[in-house]
Amino acid sequence: MVLLTIAGWLLLIGAVAGIATGLWRSARDARRAQVVWDALLAERETAPETYDPAMVADLPEIARRYFATAIAPGTPLHRVVELEMAGALILNGRELPMQADQVLAPPHGFVWRARAGSGWVRFSGSDGYRGGRTSWTRFWLWEILPVARCADSEDHARAAAARLVMETVWVPAALLPQHGALWTQTGPDRAEIRFPRVPGVEPIHLVLDASGRVLEMSTQRWSDVNRDRTYRLQPFGGRMLAHATHQGFSIPVAMEVGHHYGTPEYAPFFRAHLTRVT
Repeated sequence: MVLLTIAGWLLLIGAVAGIATGLWRSARDARRAQVVWDALLAERETAPETYDPAMVADLPEIARRYFATAIAPGTPLHRVVELEMAGALILNGRELPMQADQVLAPPHGFVWRARAGSGWVRFSGSDGYRGGRTSWTRFWLWEILPVARCADSEDHARAAAARLVMETVWVPAALLPQHGALWTQTGPDRAEIRFPRVPGVEPIHLVLDASGRVLEMSTQRWSDVNRDRTYRLQPFGGRMLAHATHQGFSIPVAMEVGHHYGTPEYAPFFRAHLTRVT
């Protein structure tokens, strides 16, 4: 009986120690993400130049059409945005409610902090990328058990960089040629945009409507989300479902995206709508 009691205490102590360790490590991850978040916010310009349509007068028609809608004349050309969003993550066919906030500062990086799930399946954590040097995915079940951890590998950073350039549709000023974006018209309503300042990424491809709003976006992303579980370039993208104007910028505010976009294997894993844009 005494041995059982001692064993019980040992199990309890072990469980408490495990929970405490998990909470400490998840809090440490949150602090690390906050450091990068603050560094990206520090990239903000206090008095950026304002938009003049003459800035894009020499670009292809598709680019001029995009900027005529995306940026109002006289808008300060901020290239750092803070976002809040809600929606769902779709994992193994199951939709998990999701809420997140994000700082996005092309070409420097992003931090995305999310809380998802319901019932016994609740997890939180962050994805991030910082200037080609740092990238990570760190998520915790109930802030105790690690469920996804990947950081600072060349493959992971290259995949994260592709996400960064895809999300420039939320920062139209970052798509100006003055800030390094190179536009090519590839069809009546299609554009290819290259980002020489972001290493290891392929061009993004946009489909626009007649007014210049983004309907679809895609790229070849370095990813291991495939049957072989090996990193390679493969289609990634999605559809923009709604648009709105915030502080002079008109951007997509509802979207769904996923791996293998445009192929029979496509299935969106992320659906979201923006609830706050600054």
